[in-house]
Amino acid sequence: MKSDRIFIIGAGAIGKTLAAFLKAQGNEVILLRGQADEINDSMVTIKVLLNDKDAVKTEVLVSAVSNFTNLDGIVVIASKSYGNELIAERLKKRIGNAPVVILQNGLNVELPFVHHGFERIYRCILFATAQQVSADAIRFKPVAASPVGVVRGSSEELSGIIDQFSNPYFTFRAEQDIQRVIWTKTIANCVFNSVCPLLETDNGIFYRDEQARSVAKRVIAECISVAETQGVFLDAADVFDRLLQISKSSEGQLISTYQDILNGRKTEIETLNMAVAEIADNARQETMVPTTRLLGELIRIKSGIAMRASL
Repeated sequence: MKSDRIFIIGAGAIGKTLAAFLKAQGNEVILLRGQADEINDSMVTIKVLLNDKDAVKTEVLVSAVSNFTNLDGIVVIASKSYGNELIAERLKKRIGNAPVVILQNGLNVELPFVHHGFERIYRCILFATAQQVSADAIRFKPVAASPVGVVRGSSEELSGIIDQFSNPYFTFRAEQDIQRVIWTKTIANCVFNSVCPLLETDNGIFYRDEQARSVAKRVIAECISVAETQGVFLDAADVFDRLLQISKSSEGQLISTYQDILNGRKTEIETLNMAVAEIADNARQETMVPTTRLLGELIRIKSGIAMRASL
């Protein structure tokens, strides 16, 4: 596994950060623009800021999926989840039997790859934040080791993938019950990715403000009720404690949805608040998630306004 090339699809903050760390560890890394066609290969300098003093700086090859007929290595999906259907369609004739590792939060983001018949699928839940602060610099803050679980594949291959990804800055661990972790992190993201953009503030708001914490507790309670309809049982106090840990450790960082709105880009709210609301609807529990649904709908509106303004 150590000799495999690593293709990272998605040139956003997380994709670039992982590419820089893995390249600095001596891996062969290629950063791919998943939806871009006919772009020339180029080397880009990526500088990842770890704190006020330390940084990792390296050069990474940037290319496009369309430039490859065979992706012979580990394929990492670090792009926005709303593009997964298109990416799965484009990859299925190029990937052969290579493993796919999905570095995305949210519910059911792996389903396009399942439906297209990918045989080796691994799901990673991100416990880190990354924010582009200049043309070539990213500020990265880890919270904890990011868990990776098997959707389709084997625990043996998962261990090899984690070994391949091993680096001192962006750490990973194997997780047997990945669905429980997916729901736990999705619920936290339903809070961060709706409340922070609507209040136009950073992730630390829940650590600092009692009223924000009150809204967070309502969303957590609603989402836990929906998770139970899917056979996933979580403790509200534990989810809230994790949310506060993330809020405190990433104070000053802007959540990805807020960054997307500020830049006039589409958000991933459909795999967060709106996905939870859809599951509630399918379970005939439409009234179970009023706060979660409303916050998601407001993000839809705010995002649409920002996207139209950027045209």
